Amino acid sequence: MGLRYSNKINKIRTFALSLVFIGILIMYIGIFFRQYPIIMVICMILGLLAVIGSTVVYFFIGMLSTKAIPVTCPSCEKPTKVLGRVDACMHCDQPLTMDRSLEGHDFDESYNSKKHSKTKA
Repeated sequence: MGLRYSNKINKIRTFALSLVFIGILIMYIGIFFRQYPIIMVICMILGLLAVIGSTVVYFFIGMLSTKAIPVTCPSCEKPTKVLGRVDACMHCDQPLTMDRSLEGHDFDESYNSKKHSKTKA
């Protein structure tokens, strides 16, 4: 069926969710070291830092999401957001672009880099 692309916002949200679970797992591992309070406290602090890091990432993606351009996907006709020059639909992973000069080109996330945006002229 070809390559599957994923939306940048969903990638970052998945990373933040994994930080929550990793943090809880680290804290849970700390319970097994009750005989060694220093190790247990270190595990609890590292787990808490991972959960706090997740909160920061969720806040960051929330702020970034407000700058994304809302569009209707031409493939599934559901509302989605485009972040950068190229992105994928949140629902069906259809490659999307807001840059007319990229229409018809193969989907490549490197189009979002500053190197490609300078060569656009």
